[in-house]
Amino acid sequence: MDAFYASIEQRDNPDYKGRPLAVGHGEKRGVVAAASYEARKYGVYSAMPSVVASRKCPHLIFAKPRFEVYRSVSQQVREIFLEYTDKVEPLSLDEAFLDVTINKKNMRSATHIAEEIKHKIEERTHLTASAGVSYNKFLAKIASDYNKPNGIFVITPQKGEGFVEQLDINDFFGVGPATARKMNELGIYNGADLRKWSEMDLAHHFGKAGLSYYQYARGQDDRQVQSERIRKSLGAEETFFEDLS
Repeated sequence: MDAFYASIEQRDNPDYKGRPLAVGHGEKRGVVAAASYEARKYGVYSAMPSVVASRKCPHLIFAKPRFEVYRSVSQQVREIFLEYTDKVEPLSLDEAFLDVTINKKNMRSATHIAEEIKHKIEERTHLTASAGVSYNKFLAKIASDYNKPNGIFVITPQKGEGFVEQLDINDFFGVGPATARKMNELGIYNGADLRKWSEMDLAHHFGKAGLSYYQYARGQDDRQVQSERIRKSLGAEETFFEDLS
């Protein structure tokens, strides 16, 4: 989904449309949970402290999160997914993997399925979504971030390796800022650099994740779409108004 929380707030409040909007607490200690595309033009992004966001965009509007509404819309979108396949793996309220190799509509084109799903989402929720279409989860995830908002990006098997070669290491799914810095220190800046490393050497530097990076550098990912997963952790946090020692 495109700027999911912020787009819902703009949909439901006409005063927010076309204006820089952040979902979150706008005072000290607040954090941006989502930012509209109008706000992103000023460099406002999710997980940014609200005070920093306000400095970047002085006329930024803050909307209080309504998670019950977001969950309801997420369920609407999930029901659309299930019209095509039961193999749906949610990543969050606004994102999911779908395996449509065998689908309920007997459609032969994943791209056409993505187009239909996008159309139904807009028709039923009045929101836009972007889709990444490819032959594995790694490439589909990366493709979903291209042509946003309201776009589709397709990476075919013939183009997979070439696409990964030119991909900046910061854009690799599963490579966070700390890992990217470590890779840069090792001379790895893109997929072509990563491909030069052996599986053993990547495992030495990055542990189990190094084995995945070896595959990703070759446009490979054998992970299946899992409609059910066992929860392995549960977290909770509390933000205090003043620093504690």
